[in-house]
Amino acid sequence: MGLAKTEIFTDQQNEIALFAKVFGHPARVAILQQLFKIDACYCGDLVNEIGLAQPTISQHLKELKHLGLIKGNVEGTSVCYCIHTENWTAMKTVMNEFLNQDLTEKQDCC
Repeated sequence: MGLAKTEIFTDQQNEIALFAKVFGHPARVAILQQLFKIDACYCGDLVNEIGLAQPTISQHLKELKHLGLIKGNVEGTSVCYCIHTENWTAMKTVMNEFLNQDLTEKQDCC
């Protein structure tokens, strides 16, 4: 398997790619939607809500937490997950800047 050579790209390009990757799986999107839906920390069983196996949900939560889009706090024997508001807002700023680039009127060259 080849190397991604991420060092040849800017920090912003790498950051956008990481955000795109985290949204690239419908389970992670579903987890985020569930966390937004309840608008609070969620200590319940996401397995029942999403319909995937517990190890699979745990792996997706790990990815979301690693990127900083969610937070997890241990409460007794369970972990409480919620959206990391500051990081979510920062991600939206970066992605909006990228996605809202205007196309200029150019001669059709394609």
